[in-house]
Amino acid sequence: MTKIKIAIAGIGNCASSLIQGIEYYKVEDKEPIGLMHREIGGYKPGDIEVVAAFDIDARKVGEDVSKAIFAPPNCTAVFCPDIPSTGVKVKMGKILDGVSDHMKNYGEKYTFVVSKEQEATKVDIVNELKNSGAEMLLNYLPVGSEEAVRFYAECALEAGVAFINNMPVFIASNPEWAKKFEEKNIPIIGDDVKAQLGATITHRILADLFEKRGVKLERTYQLNTGGNTDFLNMLNRSRLASKRESKTEAVQSVLSKKLDDDNIHIGPSDYVAWQKDNKICFLRMEGKLFGDVPMNLELRLSVEDSPNSGGVVIDAIRCCKLALDRGIGGVLYSPASYFMKHPAIQYPDDEAYRRTEEFIAGTRER
Repeated sequence: MTKIKIAIAGIGNCASSLIQGIEYYKVEDKEPIGLMHREIGGYKPGDIEVVAAFDIDARKVGEDVSKAIFAPPNCTAVFCPDIPSTGVKVKMGKILDGVSDHMKNYGEKYTFVVSKEQEATKVDIVNELKNSGAEMLLNYLPVGSEEAVRFYAECALEAGVAFINNMPVFIASNPEWAKKFEEKNIPIIGDDVKAQLGATITHRILADLFEKRGVKLERTYQLNTGGNTDFLNMLNRSRLASKRESKTEAVQSVLSKKLDDDNIHIGPSDYVAWQKDNKICFLRMEGKLFGDVPMNLELRLSVEDSPNSGGVVIDAIRCCKLALDRGIGGVLYSPASYFMKHPAIQYPDDEAYRRTEEFIAGTRER
């Protein structure tokens, strides 16, 4: 098979886990623990190749991608330390609203150190995408980077490359943006990656279980803590509107009757530096059983945040490549519904899974 050539905007913890995973799963006789699919359309994880990368941190810009993924403030688990040199240098990106002002108040090992290199223009980014041969651009910018995400989405459109939006700025689920990709016949998957076994998918499955077992869910919360730059960034609550909407809608969508806003609270709770990339979710669900008898469920989930999304994104990349091979553009509704928290169309998880398998098999177009 030919290589799947990708570009990445934001070489943070999630990009680190993704790139480590691409190398880790190249070993053919290794049991594919953590992969939902060893192959998709003949493509394996090792067929993915990073050909362009953008960041704004001085410790990453100018470095080979293989080194940049381990540079501070990245703090995720290192499960594949020996990454061969890629020959791809991280280029200076465009900052816009990508760095929250409050992050300047924290030490360099925890926060971003903005490079003094001249920021890239749209022409610079588009030319890099075209010249590198990238087929798709992955967005891993910080939560709340509304302007910056739209900038990179425009670059993808202008360069004619597919777009995978892994964070909660609504592009694929925004009809106006979706139309732009549809008109240019460019595939897009988004928005906001749903971790392999994270807080949102667990909450969704339990909410669906309540529904199917006749338990009335009356109120619920999901509180999350972590110590990576994502959680530090989200201390600025003004950047959280789309994140809360994405996570809340993911749970509400599986309920036959949505909970009142007062009875559901989902979102980041606090930043705990020593947790690093470990994310801890505290989940509580209150409801009523047979005879209106009350019950409650409490769950504590601890996961390494970034590897938890790596396998999902590897599948999203390969599904996006299938769309390119098949000449299909616009929103890939089925893969998005299974891989993302805030897709254009929300399906129950079992239906999203079935539709994605049909897309992979080629019996469903999108």
